[in-house]
Formats: sequence, C-alpha cells, structure tokens
Amino acid sequence: MPDLPAPVLPTRFDVLVIGAGAAGLYTSLCLPAHLQVGLITKDSLSLSASDWAQGGIAAVIDPNDASKLHIQDTLESGAGLCDYSAVKFLVEQAPHCIQNLVEMGVGFDRHNGTLALTLEAAHSRRRVLHAADTTGRAVVSTLTSQVLSRKNIQVLAPALALDIWLNPHTQRCRGISLIYQKRLHWIEAGAVVLATGGGGQVFAQTTNPALSTGDGVAIAHRGGAVLRDLEFVQFHPTALTKPGAPRFLISEAVRGEGAHLVDSLGRRFAFDYHPAGELAPRDVVSRAIFSYLQTTNADPAAAHVWLDLRSIAHEQIQQRFPNIIQICRRWGVDVFQEPIPVAPAAHYWMGGIATNEMNQTSISGLYAVGETASTGVHGANRLASNSLLECLVFGAQFAQLEVSGGNGEGSVEYEKTGEGKIALSPIEVAKLDVLRERLPRLVWQSAGICREGSVMEAAIAQVQQWQLEFDALPISQTLQTVMPGQSVSVSESEVDGSLRSWAETRNLLDIAELILKSALARTESRGGHYRLDYPQPDPQWQVHSLMQGDRWWTAPVL
Repeated sequence: MPDLPAPVLPTRFDVLVIGAGAAGLYTSLCLPAHLQVGLITKDSLSLSASDWAQGGIAAVIDPNDASKLHIQDTLESGAGLCDYSAVKFLVEQAPHCIQNLVEMGVGFDRHNGTLALTLEAAHSRRRVLHAADTTGRAVVSTLTSQVLSRKNIQVLAPALALDIWLNPHTQRCRGISLIYQKRLHWIEAGAVVLATGGGGQVFAQTTNPALSTGDGVAIAHRGGAVLRDLEFVQFHPTALTKPGAPRFLISEAVRGEGAHLVDSLGRRFAFDYHPAGELAPRDVVSRAIFSYLQTTNADPAAAHVWLDLRSIAHEQIQQRFPNIIQICRRWGVDVFQEPIPVAPAAHYWMGGIATNEMNQTSISGLYAVGETASTGVHGANRLASNSLLECLVFGAQFAQLEVSGGNGEGSVEYEKTGEGKIALSPIEVAKLDVLRERLPRLVWQSAGICREGSVMEAAIAQVQQWQLEFDALPISQTLQTVMPGQSVSVSESEVDGSLRSWAETRNLLDIAELILKSALARTESRGGHYRLDYPQPDPQWQVHSLMQGDRWWTAPVL
C-alpha cells in the first residue's frame, strides 16, 4: 500500500501548540472549537514524560478530604515559594478536571464502584487517583484519541520547533520556525503555546524520556521571555538502578502503599534523616539516600539502596503495580522475592517560563503550560501527583483564549531558496555526540542533588566554552542565521536524526547554563535546591528568582 501524502502545511494557524504530552493534548482539546490548531511534536504522539507518569493525579473528591488540606500540603512541600493564589486555583479547579477526564473515558481504578484513592508522600489524605501504575499512559492515550477525532486540530509529526518568531517592532510573538517535511518553515499563529515538558536529559541520571531536553524553556529564553526559579529541580528518590537499565521511576505510590527503604542490612535508614522516614518529602528522601551513600565506598555511578515491597500483600502489588513488576522482571528483579535497587534521579523541573493563571508569558502572544511553565503552584519542591493536575487545570484555561483573525503582521513572502540542502558532516555529528555525553555528566556532578559554589562556577565556564564550540559548527552558522521568511531544504537523512540532535544539544547547552547560574546565585538551601556551602534555608531568600537574557533578579512570593 503506498504511503499517504503528508498534509499540506498551512502558512498560518490560529494557535500553534508545541508538545504533545498531557499539557499540549489537553490544551488543544480545550481551545475553542472554531480555532484552527496546529499540534507540533518532534516525536510520535504519546511519546512524552506524561505517558511515563505512574503515580496519579491529586484531587479533593473524598468527603473526608478538604481543599484547605490539599492547599496546605502543597504549600508545605513548596518550602515557602508557592504563590498562594495559584495553589488555591489549582486545588479548587481539580475536581472539575477529573470529572472531565472521567467523561472522556479515562479508566481510573475504582473501589466498590467509586474512584479509588491512594496516599502519596507529604499528602495528609488519600487523594491520588490512579489507573494501576500507568496513570499517565491512561490519560495520554484517551486525550490522544480525542485529539485525533477533532477536525480543527492538525497534528504535525515529526516536526522540530526551533525558535519563536518575533515582530521586530512590537516584540509580539508572530509564530515559530520549524523543520517539517524536509524543509525549514516559518509558520504564523495568533498564539503560540509552549507545552514541551521538562529538561531532565540535562542530567546524567534522570527518569525523563529522551525527548525531555528543555526545548520550551530554551526557545522562550532565546526569544527574551522571563524565566523563573530555574534552580529548583526535583530529584526522585527511587529510580531503578541496574547496570544497563534506564533509570526507570519506581512510583512514590509504592512507598505510600507500605514499601520500606532499606540499606544492605535491611535497616530503614531514612528515619535517621527525617521522622517521616521514606514518606518524607521527595527532596528530603533523595538527600537521605545521597547522604547515606556518601558514607559507603560504593561507586557513585552504580551506588544504590533498596526498596523492599515484601511487606505489601502480593495481591495488592499485582493490582496496583503491574508495570513496575514487569519492568523490574525485565531487568532481573523479582519484587515478590527481593528488594529493588534504587537511587535518586532528576525527575521534575519546578522552574520554567514565568506565567500567570491564564498561561501568558512576558511576551505578547506566547503562552506556556505544564512542566515548561512556572505557574507558582510548585514552589521549591512539587507535591507528588500535582504535575498532571497542573497540566489539566491550566490547560483548561485555554477555553477562554481569544485570537483575532490576523495579528496585524502582514503576509509572509517565502524566499524560494532551495539551493542545496542542510546536511551535517561526520565531524559535526561526532562533536554533537561528545557534547551530548559530557554535558549531562557535568551538570549531574555540579548541579545535582548537592551543589557547591566553586564547582558550579567551573561548570558554567565549561558550558560557555562548549557553547562557543557549538556556535562555530557550520550547521549552527547556517541555521542560526536563517532570516524569517527564508525557506531552507534539509537532507532527508537529517530530518529525524542528527538535525534533531543539533537542536536538542543547542537547547541543553542553554538550559544547563541557566540552571547553573540560577543555582549559583541562590546562596541558601530550599526544597529541590541544596547547597553544601549554604546548607540552611535563609528567610531573606524566600523570594522567586527571575532571569531574562543575561539579567537575574528576585521578586516576592505572592
């Protein structure tokens, strides 16, 4: 059967949504149906961090629970940096979003006919809805099928977003540049929504999928948007740690159901660091494991502790955690007979593009939603299962988006260049491979679970040197100087391979420098940011950190 021709790419959409995880999908569905929406993903639909989310979605739907308790739990986890109004908004909108998902057909687990709720760390009530241990997949698959049925949504995949397109006079976002169908295009839009997820791949150890390269934050940064709280990265305490295996996340819900964190002698050492033991907030448990491992002589790359599920009934494990059972079995661990080797890994980026409750950034016409955004709800440390919730609550606000028929920018005349094709030389490909290997190691060592000033200063200098080398590559010289309206063709072999590696490496270098600079500036420890040279929180630092271009400043918590 011959391949169907790819759809013709319009030169303008009403709204362009970049990213097809829970935030991008739900946003696309919530946008008014009369708007023409382009949904851009650099991979296939359903390949996103949302798809990997195991734990669930937190919401107050139990009569024994209360919004004020969910608000309080979120504020306490956020270590003084949550914006109260944003948290209140998140919690109060949650039940409606859950009802919407149920009506769409998301198959949440039920108990005696009602939605089943589990407990996760730092929650004062059982309020986490789940679909076994693949909640993200259940949500994303349902949203994907809905998106594919909507006539006003055109999915562009694979399409590689490069930069936002600004009006040079008004600085309003006019659209984006992207690689699609073997050509670099400039696409106009009344509004652009960045929903590209996090940037875990900037760290050598991460639970994030390979596509989590901080694209949205880097694109917004290059466009001049205000960014917020970039130093705050959540390191999940329990990622599977086996030679050759990906750092597969072992859900917090496992500990919520009664699993114990133990050392090689079977002792629950986490109580040495916090009275709540393995149910303390994530940053506390991650540092407890890190600190404990520092007392051993284990190789840092393979060092681990153990997560023991054997105190949980077999039937309960089988019902709640079938995916974890399967993945562990694939890597030679029988969770019914032995504990799982685990260690911390970068999991979630609390910081991002500064937005308000309507998802607006500091650039007119540019919006951000989900992990890419900094809404003020997570503060210095995200409460478990508030991430998928944030995607839904803030994605729902796009139902109120108004986009005019034209943004007054005038029509675009494409230059019919097409002389030759962009292609990377073997030397350039090798250089990108080296950067992709060295950069995450450097950032893990310098801006990981425990940080120190002089180490970060050296790391910033190294990243800036790598940026100079990257900018000197012939491919960089070409792609970073293409003018709006110019159309450049791409060698077919580059579309899904080394060209994507070029774009992702560019973004990773940018966010590595941003995280390091913001972490160096904050001379205290708070939430996901821990400084060995400033180990205590400082009341004077109970402020947001903001960055725009080379500027860095602070702003009060609202």
